[in-house]
Amino acid sequence: MFKKIGMALVYAAIGGLVYHYGDAILTWIRSTDEIMLIILMAVIMALFPVIPYPVVGGVIGAALGPLIGGIVTWVGSIAASILMFIFIRYGFQQWGGRVLYRYNRLGKVTTMFERNAFLAILFSRLIPFIPSVVVNVYAAISKVTFISYGMASALGKIPAMLLFALVGDRLMTDPSHILITIGVYGVFLVATFLVYRLSGFGTSGRAKAKQSELINR
Repeated sequence: MFKKIGMALVYAAIGGLVYHYGDAILTWIRSTDEIMLIILMAVIMALFPVIPYPVVGGVIGAALGPLIGGIVTWVGSIAASILMFIFIRYGFQQWGGRVLYRYNRLGKVTTMFERNAFLAILFSRLIPFIPSVVVNVYAAISKVTFISYGMASALGKIPAMLLFALVGDRLMTDPSHILITIGVYGVFLVATFLVYRLSGFGTSGRAKAKQSELINR
């Protein structure tokens, strides 16, 4: 118990430092060309998201350009997600697992999530409005394998990270194209949703839930 509390306090303390020096970090990213240091800062900013990561990605994109900036933003986000997964999996999974399965409905949802883990994580990563930290924590305290989590996260984060960097670059070079960029990404999200529906993932999940309820009656 004391170990878990200590880990949580350390995490909160580092998050407080990132919050306090966040503006200075973003200013530094704009003024440097040290790629490895920027990647390190991207990991820290994604791991402690007191500043929205799309803002960080936009600053990196403005500093390094859409392609390099997108890659750096993606690497930082993936590294942070993996670190968060490991932190929760080996520090809080036993406690979190008891919470997930304590309630019948939540346990059923978690079971369906675990059966379709790759697709569930992939689609959640493709939609930038779903907080990354929620996906990280939920996957870590469930029984999702590290390989499924890592591969789905890596693939699913590519479009959003490129978008953040591209928008940041456009703000600095040609702001008139931002609406076009966001519109293209909106079309991509609609296409992703259609693929999600046509794949039968959501339908199969609802069918399994109804089947489980009928069995339990």
